[in-house]
Amino acid sequence: MKLSLGPILYYWPRQSVEDFYQKAIGSPADIIYLGETVCAKRRELRTDDWLALAAELAESGKQVVVSTLALIEARSELASLRKICDNSDCLIEANDMAAVQLLSERRLPFVAGASINIYNARTLHVLHRAGMRRWVMPVELNRTTLRHILEDAAELGFAEAIETEIFSYGRLPLAYSARCFTARAKNLPKDDCRLSCLAYPDGIPLDTQEDQRLFTINGIQTQSGQIYNLLDEYAVMSDIGVDVMRISPTGTDTFDVLEQFAGAINGRGAPARLIASDLRNGDYCNGYWYGKPGMEIA
Repeated sequence: MKLSLGPILYYWPRQSVEDFYQKAIGSPADIIYLGETVCAKRRELRTDDWLALAAELAESGKQVVVSTLALIEARSELASLRKICDNSDCLIEANDMAAVQLLSERRLPFVAGASINIYNARTLHVLHRAGMRRWVMPVELNRTTLRHILEDAAELGFAEAIETEIFSYGRLPLAYSARCFTARAKNLPKDDCRLSCLAYPDGIPLDTQEDQRLFTINGIQTQSGQIYNLLDEYAVMSDIGVDVMRISPTGTDTFDVLEQFAGAINGRGAPARLIASDLRNGDYCNGYWYGKPGMEIA
């Protein structure tokens, strides 16, 4: 079982991003994803900077994957996507079907991100023929559905040609909107958001009137309120045929979490139940994996 470090979903200062990826070189992560996936206005690092950082990290021996936007809204964003497809020497994670189209036209292999709607083996097969080499299961699917998809892929004869990756730790990316909820929370228009996301390195928590953590607001992205934690399931994943467990970065303790995942997978670590959502707060969720409401703990 491999471990991947997903792309940073939040807006961090440039120096924080660079420091983070320097630490990632010495981490147990086998695969490192990087790039802006949420909002094109987040320009602490621009496209050329991400590509240069990817080339630098690739020299460390890690597999590096450049991730793309999940919601393309403007011609300028499409132009940036083309630039990534034309200039990256690394594998690319397509988070929008526009990226799939561009990469397929260029006959480049790619990873299908969790925001690509893949709900059956037939869809997987179409994407595999287009160049997909790995897919990240949509976060709302459960382990039974995953098992059936991979069994069907085996019957279609291409299961061994692709890898399966599961979002295993972090705040779940649930939805994307043309509106910016962070700007709205600050009473600012989206076009003049003043880059408000920089003030929230882990997003804005959103609670119900009953003080229950419901969502996390991250610009145009809505995330789960609690941390999704599937460390308990690594043995089940291995049995199903999962190849990679993804840890999504948070503002604190990401590398401690990676160490705990690596230790548990290799038989050295504590039981998964001892891992807190951010090593300070014991609240997390795993309902989707079991086919239950996502906020539940099975």
